[in-house]
Amino acid sequence: MKTNIGIKDANLKTVAGQLAKLLADEYLLLTKTYNAHWNVEGPDFHAAHLYFEGLYSEMQEIIDSVAERIRSLGHYAPATMTEFLELTQLSEKRKNENTSIGYVKDLLGDHESLIVTLRGNIESFAKANDLGTSDFATGLMEKHEKMAWMLRAHLS
Repeated sequence: MKTNIGIKDANLKTVAGQLAKLLADEYLLLTKTYNAHWNVEGPDFHAAHLYFEGLYSEMQEIIDSVAERIRSLGHYAPATMTEFLELTQLSEKRKNENTSIGYVKDLLGDHESLIVTLRGNIESFAKANDLGTSDFATGLMEKHEKMAWMLRAHLS
């Protein structure tokens, strides 16, 4: 059935496309967070292992909410690794060692990249007459800002 929520079909398609890219970024970042959780080494292993577990748990909820937002706009969410890798702006490549600090640096850069993307999307969603998705993106941006702050605090 056609989505009839007061937003033009072209705008729904554009917003859903941007959300699909965001979903791909979130999923790749989740995978990198799992990598940190599974492979971190060093004297602070236990604390870092638990910290990364908390991060990926929070990100799982974000991913589900982004996919459901796409569906609420009448479009299908990408759901394969192939699609995610084609849509993401993030890189799978790691730059640092398998220490907690190395993973924190890698993850922080990706969270900050997502914050910048979300900040740009907020206004474009509003211009597409989708204030709901604009508000949704604002909430996601705030979550990533908090995660980035926590990661940054590890580097002080």
